[in-house]
Amino acid sequence: MKSIATLIASLFVTVSLAQTKPVTTPPASKATTTAVKSPGQTIYEQHCLTCHQANGSGVPNLNPPLRNVDWVTGDKTRLINVLLKGLQGQEIDGETYDNVMPAHDFLTDQQLADVLTYIRSSFGNNASEIKPEEVKALRGKK
Repeated sequence: MKSIATLIASLFVTVSLAQTKPVTTPPASKATTTAVKSPGQTIYEQHCLTCHQANGSGVPNLNPPLRNVDWVTGDKTRLINVLLKGLQGQEIDGETYDNVMPAHDFLTDQQLADVLTYIRSSFGNNASEIKPEEVKALRGKK
């Protein structure tokens, strides 16, 4: 009888150990890297992306590209005025585009400076920033 009790106890311990999962610590949470967008990129995505595309390539015959174009990387005054006053029927780097560029004068001086700086430093462009003071000075001129 003693051997049956020992056998049952051994069997019970063996089954209990077999069903117990080893204790493990949960894996350390993976650090998620979320790209932080600049204010200019956010404004671009809200107001410009539809016409000028995510990569700044524009739409042939409709909307001009924003990369490697003198209108973007050249004269700041001309570029600021495009956003303040809009643009229509102007040849850009030898091409004519059918869509009208509406004025974006509803944006603040800071927002315009941010989006223009973003455009001038994105899509392969490497031009200097535009400051809110530069936008303000042109906004006041008629």
